Amino acid sequence: MKTNFVIFLLLTSIVFSQTDDKWITAFEKSGFISTADYDQTMKYYQNISDYSEYAELISFGISPQGRELKCLIVSKDRVFDPVEIKKTNKPIVLIISGIHAGEIEGKDASMILLREILITKEQEYLIDDAVLMVVPIFSVDGHERKSKYNRINQDGPEEMGWRTTAQGYNLNREWMKADAVEMQAMLKLVSEWIPDFVIDNHTTNGADYQYTVTYEVERFANIYSETAQWLDKKFVPFLTDKVDKKGFLIFPYVALRNWRSGLDSGIVDWASGPRLSTGYFSLQNRPSLLVETHMIKPYKERVYSTKAVLETTLDFINFNSQGLVKLNKEADANSIKKLYEGDEYIPISFKLGDSYEEVVFKGLEYYQENSEISGAEKIVYTDKPKDFTVKFYRDVKPADSVQPAKAYLIPQEWKELVERLKFHGVEVSQLSEEKSFNVKRYKFKNIKFNNSSNEGRHRVNFDFDIYSEEMAVPAGTFFVSTNQRTIRIITHLLEPKCSDSFVQWGFMNQIFEQKEYFEGYVMEDIAAEMLLNDSELKKEFEEKLINDEAFRNNSYERSNFFYKKSPYWDKQLNLYPIMRVD
Repeated sequence: MKTNFVIFLLLTSIVFSQTDDKWITAFEKSGFISTADYDQTMKYYQNISDYSEYAELISFGISPQGRELKCLIVSKDRVFDPVEIKKTNKPIVLIISGIHAGEIEGKDASMILLREILITKEQEYLIDDAVLMVVPIFSVDGHERKSKYNRINQDGPEEMGWRTTAQGYNLNREWMKADAVEMQAMLKLVSEWIPDFVIDNHTTNGADYQYTVTYEVERFANIYSETAQWLDKKFVPFLTDKVDKKGFLIFPYVALRNWRSGLDSGIVDWASGPRLSTGYFSLQNRPSLLVETHMIKPYKERVYSTKAVLETTLDFINFNSQGLVKLNKEADANSIKKLYEGDEYIPISFKLGDSYEEVVFKGLEYYQENSEISGAEKIVYTDKPKDFTVKFYRDVKPADSVQPAKAYLIPQEWKELVERLKFHGVEVSQLSEEKSFNVKRYKFKNIKFNNSSNEGRHRVNFDFDIYSEEMAVPAGTFFVSTNQRTIRIITHLLEPKCSDSFVQWGFMNQIFEQKEYFEGYVMEDIAAEMLLNDSELKKEFEEKLINDEAFRNNSYERSNFFYKKSPYWDKQLNLYPIMRVD
């Protein structure tokens, strides 16, 4: 721990002695080893709301176990309506803690920081040119599933919450599919307020090293290019310099290229997928920050390092408020200009190249030895600090992309998908009368379901063919124009090849299920008639008998060959019901 962090705590304790006891958090009262429960937390936030004219606590949803999801709005202009706040031209900063409720230092850090902004007011300047939205606990039910044993890798607090919701959803895999009611509520909140910057607070798993806190921002092709530059060239240098000067070692979120080999294999960067918070907000054209404190550092140090990141970020945003608002407006407008009006593609998957830069990494000496437990070689970390020169692989490039459609047509029987789109702020209309469109259709093939469920759904993989068709689309069909700021969200949800699309997440698995079958004795007569009347079909059948031994020896597949080519075959089997309009 650096000296200036100790001095900071001493100065803070002096302020505490001059502060009403109700503003001292449960974390501080416990000697920095415990954390408040849900009721204590919400009482603290309600006290702030009641005390400060700059704060208003709102409820934005109800959890499956009946707890309120709450958010504190902090506005120095005393404006608490999102439409009116946008008129002030001040950026809105959304701070989320407890999306994984066992990783909860963001909650305690936010409580102390809010006290310093609104009660003791030594950091009141942090709301001069920014509006705050603070969600103290996102996974409220998971937060109350408290235990000393919920996080095997983590040093404190004394009791911590569970990783998932009461229904078993990992909320930081829910940003796109939004099955969890908590995420549905959050997406409605985000769509209503459209924050300008988002901070998502976590605790790591993974390797051991000296750094107290790590971070991740999106700076590759999964985010608007100017936003990536703003984060990489302006925000990150400010963040790392100031947090380091506050007494906390900080580094990009650490992932080893080969976990079994340790640092010798190098470390890697990546572009987050949209089911994760930072990847999601990149599709929303908004900069975000992932905060990951190191799991093995003492809880006290993790809380105060998170606070250092939060106040540093708010400091930067206040000094760059107008630039941030302007950047986000440009990102929305240019996304439409380049992707809807132009012919640019949206990258949907990424790969890591072999090029690297060498960086100094503040790690801990380690060695490898054979394990009697696992039977494999294990890494053993010591407590001896060591500066390593490691390879940092950061050449993240698109591996696949898709050109956005001009619009999508969704049959009205798939209204559930439309409701999910609306959670994301997508505008949808309906055809008032039948209308002809030239559409592109997707026909799936080589369909393979995952062997196990993933986040409550049975995912599916496939290949597909695309064909064009002129068709009359009935009244009531939903029309989703991509001429809107959410064009990236729409594309990722409705284009089948995107890994977080509705169809890959298993929202329409029934389209892959055959519902009608033939009786063999009936098919015999129909097949014989087909052979008699169609010479090309007869030729195809005979060649398949000669060239395909498995087919030749499978009586069912021989009959099924004719069924698939008969007028009785289900033409909608494996057909994507959503149509693309170009």
